[in-house]
Amino acid sequence: MNKDNHSLTKEFLLIGFMDHPDLKTLLFMVFFAIYLITMVGNLGLVALIYMERHLHTPMYIFLGNLALMDSCCSCAITPKILENFFSEDRMISLYECMAQFYFLCLAETADCCLLAAMAYDRYVAICRPLQYHTMTSKKLCIQTTIGAYIAGNLHSIIQVVLLLRLTFCGSHQINHFFCDVLPLYRLSCVDPYINELMLLIFAGSVQIFSIAIVLISYLCILFTIFKMKSKEGRGKALSTCASHFLSVSIFYGSLLFIYIRPSSFKEGDKDIPVAICYTLVIPLLNPFIYNLRNKEVINVMKIMKSRK
Repeated sequence: MNKDNHSLTKEFLLIGFMDHPDLKTLLFMVFFAIYLITMVGNLGLVALIYMERHLHTPMYIFLGNLALMDSCCSCAITPKILENFFSEDRMISLYECMAQFYFLCLAETADCCLLAAMAYDRYVAICRPLQYHTMTSKKLCIQTTIGAYIAGNLHSIIQVVLLLRLTFCGSHQINHFFCDVLPLYRLSCVDPYINELMLLIFAGSVQIFSIAIVLISYLCILFTIFKMKSKEGRGKALSTCASHFLSVSIFYGSLLFIYIRPSSFKEGDKDIPVAICYTLVIPLLNPFIYNLRNKEVINVMKIMKSRK
């Protein structure tokens, strides 16, 4: 496509969720409720872990940072969705678009690393409890958390810098509810082959490496659980692991479907339902899955209530 014959696009129109204008009030209320619960649940957990010293253990440090990244993901996307339901001008500038994707990519990459670290932490706690304090020291936990943030920032910077090499002309409509790279690739009048290759390499490497750690850790945990003599203990452990693994499966499954499947760069009709899972549903459910089923967190909340 000759860009001289087309005006360069500096703004985009987000048309996701706009097919049914008669449902915009209902959708606004649903997404506002999701946003409110997500922010209260995740930021409340971050505050709880920060204030209670005996929760300053590797498992809760990872959980607190996971909650922080889930809040970041929700803040990057949901306010713009809510604004667009009642805004006549649903435009987003190119630089706002890149900023939105930067924070989303940071949150999702850091989440992948943190979930892998949490799975390893549970493996050591259940399978090698006597070595827990040496294998998952607080120093190692902090280093792993910092590494997750560094990986998230590096991945985001690389993808955003690569986006700057693209030129957008012709259509400016993004058939999505946020600025993701794949819809932008489809609008580019410059061949996005290098971008697609780099996305596949970096996103694929992060996801496959972290998924491998999660799968190996949970397989070892399952073998240990099945060796337990107590049926009650086995049932509780299986229930906890099943809920954790379900959340992880939805998160990684949706990311793999969006970014790694062979036709992901050409087909966009299935992106929105799957993207809802990892951008809205998982951040909403994680506080309930990981913490409100946790007796220690519940006991701390009861103690804090009794102090008032």
